Amino acid sequence: MPTIPQTYTLNTGATIPTVGLGTWQATAENAVYNAVKTALKAGYRHIDAAFAYSNEKEVGRGIRDGLKENGLERKDIFVTTKLAPVQARPSNVSAALDQSLNSLDLDYIDLYLVHWPVALNPASGEMIPLRPDGTRDIDPELNGKFELTWEAMESLPKSKVKAIGVCNFGIHNLERLLASAKTVPAVNQIELHPYLPQFDVLDYCASKGIHVTAYSPLGSTNSPFLSDPQLLKIAEAHHTTVPQLMLSWGALRGSIIPKSVTPSRIEANIDLVNLTDEQVATINNLSKDHTQRIIRPKWGVPVFDDEF
Repeated sequence: MPTIPQTYTLNTGATIPTVGLGTWQATAENAVYNAVKTALKAGYRHIDAAFAYSNEKEVGRGIRDGLKENGLERKDIFVTTKLAPVQARPSNVSAALDQSLNSLDLDYIDLYLVHWPVALNPASGEMIPLRPDGTRDIDPELNGKFELTWEAMESLPKSKVKAIGVCNFGIHNLERLLASAKTVPAVNQIELHPYLPQFDVLDYCASKGIHVTAYSPLGSTNSPFLSDPQLLKIAEAHHTTVPQLMLSWGALRGSIIPKSVTPSRIEANIDLVNLTDEQVATINNLSKDHTQRIIRPKWGVPVFDDEF
């Protein structure tokens, strides 16, 4: 029976907690603030943020007060945030990091990620700039060359960023990046759940020493997982819920960042169970009958491997 680790080791030698709190879509000021505090009290030691979520200040306040209320220090937790597509020009990367550090009220970030392999035009000042026809306004200066963004990430001072990585990179884009990269990404954060297990990307990342973090590990709101008969049967055998079962499966494959602002769910999401090899195999096979990618923005350029 495989055992869920408390942490995973990155290629930098640092460790990343297996379970973290995701903060995407948590835009209400007090909701995300309280969610972060609840998570720290419940035992979470990883908080995942992003400039594009427009809530870094509230996340930072939650970290500050949560540390104080639980007798913790900054070194006791792992904080991730992300460079947004509108910040991707190499000349903007350093200032973007400083902006996130200021919003989070932190001296350093444990992990700084390129949020998408896409650069958007920063000229409009919008988070998601659009052209008059409604398509996304791709940055004409970079023209798709995310390798240049990565080069700027590699130059960030270690005093401010302990590790760098990427999000939403499939094998095609990882191969492009690694062809010129001086630093192998520490992490690739991608959508992962039983209906989108991404075995090929996991295997590729493992072969390159890149840790994988799963976002949306519970699928979407009202996910079909919740009524899947095979998941219900395994959950019943463990006297647990389907969401906790899914997170337990995900935590065997890498770190996970379930998101919630509901205290009871935040507390439940860190209460995982050890699955048998047979149960893991059953969950692995679910994608043969169901395949569902939830997050697929219309960037206007290829991003995922099936788009090339």
